[in-house]
Amino acid sequence: MKKDAAKKKKTAHPVPVMRTAKRAGFCFGVKRAIDITFDIAEKDKRGVFTLGPIIHNPQVIEKLRLKGIFAIGPDDIGGKKIKDLIIRTHGIPKQLYDKISAGGFRVIDATCPFVKKAQHYAKLLKENGYQVVILGDIDHPEVKGLMSYAGEDVMVVNEHSPLEGLRSKVGIIVQTTQPVEALKKVLSRIIERTKEVKVYNTICNSTALRLKETEEMARKADVMVVVGGRNSANTTQLANLCRGLSVRTYHIETASEIRDEWFAGAKKVGITAGASTPDWLIIEVEKRIRDRGGETRNGH
Repeated sequence: MKKDAAKKKKTAHPVPVMRTAKRAGFCFGVKRAIDITFDIAEKDKRGVFTLGPIIHNPQVIEKLRLKGIFAIGPDDIGGKKIKDLIIRTHGIPKQLYDKISAGGFRVIDATCPFVKKAQHYAKLLKENGYQVVILGDIDHPEVKGLMSYAGEDVMVVNEHSPLEGLRSKVGIIVQTTQPVEALKKVLSRIIERTKEVKVYNTICNSTALRLKETEEMARKADVMVVVGGRNSANTTQLANLCRGLSVRTYHIETASEIRDEWFAGAKKVGITAGASTPDWLIIEVEKRIRDRGGETRNGH
């Protein structure tokens, strides 16, 4: 029996050092929205809905569903007995906000304050005669909301977009989860094509710091585990960043997805998570890796 145990010990995967990014998990705006929503869930048991998923995390949405808070779309509003309607972190288009404000129910605005600031700047640029250019994903709900404040000649671009149709006076705002490098690339191309440029750098500082910390961690790791919803833009961005550094990278939503073979030969494992990932999911991932022999250490 002792020989078998010794043999098993020799053939087991080496024990990796496991580190978790300090900024992994909820950002300020997401934590604020979740606190608001769960607080309402404790007080009001019926007639509470969120307009779209409050954040991009399926596990959190399921927890809210179990508490009786469901996500609905704009077309569902007329068919529901609504007491409270909560606006999600990404914000909504101005026209929709005006419509629901006249709906006869209480509207709780959980839009991230940084997104609200970007909406304000989009409106300000439009009112001052600038053509608004938004750096971001045109299909993302935050960007759709920003567009509604920016005027009819608004342009949504990414760092590779052709910049046709620019006017001589351009104002730039940014989806809050975009990397600063993308802004630098777009700005350098725009200033070659127009006479006047005004820029509001509306990238959330939390996003920039999270990306920087993840990059530093990934450069030292053999394996990176990125935790968060697959529908989360900033979590996907973290995973793509790690893969771009040629690190073995696994984007997961829950600890149940983890496989032992991922860590074969690994000495250092890094864990990071998107801004919409709750602490309890990160802790479960840490425990799962620790249970298979990972050693936890703080810092980098």
